[in-house]
Amino acid sequence: MANPRTVARVAARIRQRIAHCLQFEINDPRAGSITITEVQLSADLRNATILYSLIEDKHRSKTEHMLEGATGFIRKQLGRVLETRVIPELRWKFDDSLAKASAMESLIKDAVKRDEEIRGDNPVMHLFDDELAPDSEAPEEADE
Repeated sequence: MANPRTVARVAARIRQRIAHCLQFEINDPRAGSITITEVQLSADLRNATILYSLIEDKHRSKTEHMLEGATGFIRKQLGRVLETRVIPELRWKFDDSLAKASAMESLIKDAVKRDEEIRGDNPVMHLFDDELAPDSEAPEEADE
């Protein structure tokens, strides 16, 4: 078992190298729209799950197929830069956390909007009323 710092360092290096391979070394137009969001590396450094997201979800199945096909090349490139005995097996997993965050944000906006309709005002703006209103109680400066 490796030290957690070592695991984190190797995972960060894997993420950087995979991103570099996808951007500069793989000649496939689908590779440019991939963002590597996280690398989950096992404690023994033998298995790595690569979480990725896409700019457009419409090419998701083609991108998955392309990544599976490029796994051997990417592992070979990792072997050149990693200073470990074993190059981890790569598994690709689509990261849908951006879609979940977007859905959560829209739910929050809907809740705030319904709250405004029920109250009949804008409760968020009341937080800033003191900052925007001129100070009527502030003492006037005397001219000398």
